[in-house]
Amino acid sequence: MAETPSSSNNKRLAGKVAIITGGAGGIGEATARLFSDHGALMVVIADIQDELGRQVATSIGQDKCNYMHCDVTDEEQVKSLVERTVKDFGRLDIMFSNVGILGKSDQTILDLDLSGFDHLFAINVRGMATCVKHAARVMVEQRLRGSIVCTGSVAASHGGRRTDYSMSKHAVLGLVRSAGKQLGVHGIRVNCVSPYGLVTPMTLHEYNKGVAELESMYETDMSLKGASLKAKHVADAVLFLACNESEMVTGHDLLVDGGYRIQ
Repeated sequence: MAETPSSSNNKRLAGKVAIITGGAGGIGEATARLFSDHGALMVVIADIQDELGRQVATSIGQDKCNYMHCDVTDEEQVKSLVERTVKDFGRLDIMFSNVGILGKSDQTILDLDLSGFDHLFAINVRGMATCVKHAARVMVEQRLRGSIVCTGSVAASHGGRRTDYSMSKHAVLGLVRSAGKQLGVHGIRVNCVSPYGLVTPMTLHEYNKGVAELESMYETDMSLKGASLKAKHVADAVLFLACNESEMVTGHDLLVDGGYRIQ
């Protein structure tokens, strides 16, 4: 019997094994749910929020989603995460290196707190590079035409008062472009998705505002009106970059910003 469009679309990741760092909430959680909905064989959520991560994995279904503790600032934990995923599930097709922090709200250059700077870079840059490194090594070894997606930001293309955060996202874009160029010979694609501000547990905590108030604040800066940027919109972009529909896309920075950049 011929497949309906809906049943066919739900198989965009059929047979694929994915790791999502920072998968216990926000964009990571939304992407884990979407990957599972689209037929992923297994989605591994990696985070340091153990109780929350296990709750998300259980709610998705333990036959489709697994939680593993991983602090991306520790290379051995990242290496173990990748190796255990391959051991338990046979392969690694997709790495969504998503974990990141905002840091202090006003890290201006004149008052730069270098201890805070180092902590943010350990997560946003060093952790990101470590995830790309170990995922790529396994993909090369298994001769898989894998997809690596990193969470960037519109901050990678302009400056602002969050000096350390802006610098870190510029570094992510450099990582994606360099890794994409180097890994193309192995058939491995490396891209990033760059959202503007959206409501997540992290941004709610950072700005100490309610959902409606925070959405309104972000919408002011977007050209596209009539809708609020949600974690699901970013997850949709990650799904596209992860699946075979984007098989000739690499080294690309996919903006999901409601027209913020075109104002």
